[in-house]
Order: sequence, then structure tokens, then C-alpha cells
Amino acid sequence: MTGLVTVAALQLAFVDDEAANIRRVAEQIRMAADRGADIVLPPELFCGPYFCKVQEEAEFARAAPWHDHPAVTGLSAVAAELGVVIPVSIFEKDGPHYYNSVVMLDADGTPLGVYRKSHIPDGPGYQEKFYFRPGDTGFRVWDTQKGRLGVGICWDQWFPEAARSMALQGAELLLYPTAIGAEPQDPALDTSARWRRVMQGHAVANVIPVVAANRIGDEGGQTFYGTSFIADQAGEIVDALDRVTEGHLLSTFDFKAIEKERAAWGFFRDRRPDLYVT
Repeated sequence: MTGLVTVAALQLAFVDDEAANIRRVAEQIRMAADRGADIVLPPELFCGPYFCKVQEEAEFARAAPWHDHPAVTGLSAVAAELGVVIPVSIFEKDGPHYYNSVVMLDADGTPLGVYRKSHIPDGPGYQEKFYFRPGDTGFRVWDTQKGRLGVGICWDQWFPEAARSMALQGAELLLYPTAIGAEPQDPALDTSARWRRVMQGHAVANVIPVVAANRIGDEGGQTFYGTSFIADQAGEIVDALDRVTEGHLLSTFDFKAIEKERAAWGFFRDRRPDLYVT
């Protein structure tokens, strides 16, 4: 990829209306594109509320095959119209199997395929193992018209191995759609600062910009803390939102210049995988 690339992240509160949520995401994508965005990242599972806080059989009805999921088909047209890349987070149904997935839409609207979340959390308020199988795609990096992009989903973002795997595949940017907030078992626990720091560490260790898009709002007593951000290749936060504001954030990067910087640091030259315990 040559030249400058502008990336945006969306932060929104969502309601229990799939069509309305897709429309609101599309509106924010248009606003970001009007400001020059080439890549626009919506939050995790934006088609509805974060249903994984409880185990309810009826919630499986929210899933659909990725190739004709309403969010994929609807936003494919938006991507083609605006010439932007959109990673689309969905609840995927594949026969009898269910996944937490991202479909990468290229800037002409073409779906480039699916990534299925590798790390599935299971705890109070985040009971995802009831709904999702562990992903079977491996970590993926996508050659898009706007750059070579790696995408992890929420809990994936806490694992340095995921970021490093995508960087080793040549990712120029790491994108993390997210749904995270209150911890029901401990109301005093606020993970927002460490949530940011772990991804800032990925940026530093891989000399790569990192983008995280979270939701906001109170969903039945579970409050999502937003604080979506973009960090540069040195881990510095270059744009961010607070805990309550809906909208988008935007930053521009020179991938070719960052490639030179990455080579100069020598993190990939000096790796010793022969010494690492697996």
C-alpha cells in the first residue's frame, strides 16, 4: 500500500432493532467517509444488544449465514458506494454451528471472506461460550484496496499472540471491534484503562497502528464504557472518545513510512521462536 490511509472507528449505543442499528451504522460510515475515511470499523455485534450477558436459547435466532446476513448485504452496498473498507461484525450461523464473526468488505463492496473469533470468553455478563464455537479460520489478514488489514474480535484483543500472528502475516493495521463494559460480579472493577493499555502494547511491540471500536449505553443494567480509540505505531493514543459520546474518531497513517520504522526497530529480525514455550 502506498500513500496515506485514513481509518475511522464508530462508537454507538444499540437497540433491539437490527434494521435500525444497521441504518445508524451506515449513517456514521457516511459521515466518516465525508471526512476522508478509507477504512471504517463498527463495534462488535452491532446488530442488536449484547445478548451474551445471559444464556437464552431464543437468542440463537439472531444468527444468519455470513454471505446473506442483513448487515453484510446492507453495508456491502454502502462500501461500494463510498469506496470504503468495512469489517462487519455478525452473529454467524453455519449449519448447526454458531460463531462470532467478522466479514471483511472491500472498498468495492466485495466480501473477502470471514474471520471467526478465536478466543471465546466465559464469565459473569460475558457468557459467550453458550453461543459461539471457537473460531476455525485461524487469524486472518486481508489484502484490501486500502491496505493489508488484520482483525481480531473483542477478547482476542487481550492476547499478544493474536496481534503478533497478524503482524507476522504482514498486517499494516490492527482492528478490534469490541463490546466491553461493566463486570457484574465486581461493580468496583473498571477495566477500561487496562483494556486500552494491552492494545497500546500490541501497537508498540509490532510497530503498527491499532484501532478499537466499542459500544456505549446501559443495556439492562450492563453498562458499556466506550472509550474507543486509535493508537499509532508507537502506542500513543491519537484520537479517542469518552464513555458516553456517540460518533466516530479518525486518524491518518502513512503505511510505507511505518513499514520503514518497523524494520528499523528490529522486533521481527530479533525474534527467537526457537526459545518460546508454546
